[in-house]
Amino acid sequence: MSDYQHEVEELERESATAARLFDVRRIIGGLFVVYGVIVTIAGLTASDADLKKAQDININLWTGLGMLALGLFFLIWLKLRPAVPPTAEELQTAAEEGTAEG
Repeated sequence: MSDYQHEVEELERESATAARLFDVRRIIGGLFVVYGVIVTIAGLTASDADLKKAQDININLWTGLGMLALGLFFLIWLKLRPAVPPTAEELQTAAEEGTAEG
């Protein structure tokens, strides 16, 4: 293989790594898990006065558990369906179609 082919393969690997690293599902899932843990802890340590204010419903606990569930959903979704960057052929085809239409 030529040096050019090695360079192209290296760039494709870096592109795939960047696509996985900056996937929005990772950021959203991570934030929801972190905030969910914080709010769940606040719900577990709620006093009777706090519960009385919310008509004896532990809002922090239920909201925290919901946030944890949503965050885990995003992270599991990311694991099951990882982001795949487009190949060079797909990009070239899209560029050719774009110039043909315009």
